[in-house]
Amino acid sequence: MYLCTIEWKDNQIKLIDQTRLPRELKYVYIKEPKAFWQAIKTMKVRGAPALGAAAGLGVYLGIKNSRAKNFAQFKKEMDKVSAYIGSCRPTARNLFWGLERMRRVAYQRRNQPIPVIKQIIFREAQNIIAEDRMACRNIGRYGAELIKNNDTILTICNAGILATIDYGTALGVIYRAHEQKKRIKVFACETRPMLQGARLTSWELQKKGIDVTLICDSMAADLMRQGRIKKVIAGADRIAANGDTANKIGTYSLAVLSRYHKIPFYIAAPASTFDPGIRQGKDIVIEQRNGREVTELFFKQPIAPKEVKVFNPAFDVTPRQLIAAIITEKGVIRPPYKANIKKILIDATFK
Repeated sequence: MYLCTIEWKDNQIKLIDQTRLPRELKYVYIKEPKAFWQAIKTMKVRGAPALGAAAGLGVYLGIKNSRAKNFAQFKKEMDKVSAYIGSCRPTARNLFWGLERMRRVAYQRRNQPIPVIKQIIFREAQNIIAEDRMACRNIGRYGAELIKNNDTILTICNAGILATIDYGTALGVIYRAHEQKKRIKVFACETRPMLQGARLTSWELQKKGIDVTLICDSMAADLMRQGRIKKVIAGADRIAANGDTANKIGTYSLAVLSRYHKIPFYIAAPASTFDPGIRQGKDIVIEQRNGREVTELFFKQPIAPKEVKVFNPAFDVTPRQLIAAIITEKGVIRPPYKANIKKILIDATFK
């Protein structure tokens, strides 16, 4: 089954409502920025690469009906739309990368008529979508070289089709290995509190015909102790210049466990997830989310005492020392990360 997470369709944004999965595969159509902001905030659309595409389409959605008479007026409107979209999720690098890319391409054509600039922005948003498709397949190709026949792989959250346009980063590696006819098994961490592993990853892998077993997050250590995990692969939401990586909360725990049990721990992410402006992981802003995600099951059924205090960071940071390699569309990056990130990704992110 082919899925496309987000696209421009019938003069509006069409996306899969991921909050309804796995019970229902439902597409929603969004016509105005406020509804789009809400869709990102509530994680109807999520995943770093998908948010890069969302940024492009969101900017176009916000300016396509602009009546600006000159570039100064148009720039003011575009900057306002960009700031608004960027305010919903602070950690995902690709969201801001996409917004920066839209502003840059508009500024470069500021002497063109406003209708022409609008079309340039639209084409750039489509370019991001096309590039993500190619990048994820290249990530899968490079990453599959690390996968052996009969490997059992552990993953967390969802870094597959639903986190990208139509293929995946961490799951893209698994999909490519599967396409190569390698026999592999996957253990998917449920990924509390929003259960992206249970709801999305296990659903995706089943649809692809891949042997997947769902586990509670706290079961990972015992599986490793039993020798049942050969590799761990996770996605990323932002990677600092030194290789420190922010990803879904719980990723750091898996990295520590992997080091103790001598299991390779890999990150899979496109060049757009790297942030050369952030030197190290401690400088990454971590999104704090609504405590009701922890105290209730999808804001419906209470599972904790009323008024209990909640700490709910959406992400944690894995130090580079715990990462065996970072799989990108440009190749596999290994330590020393600071030097090799620059060497491999210079054309993409260190201009």
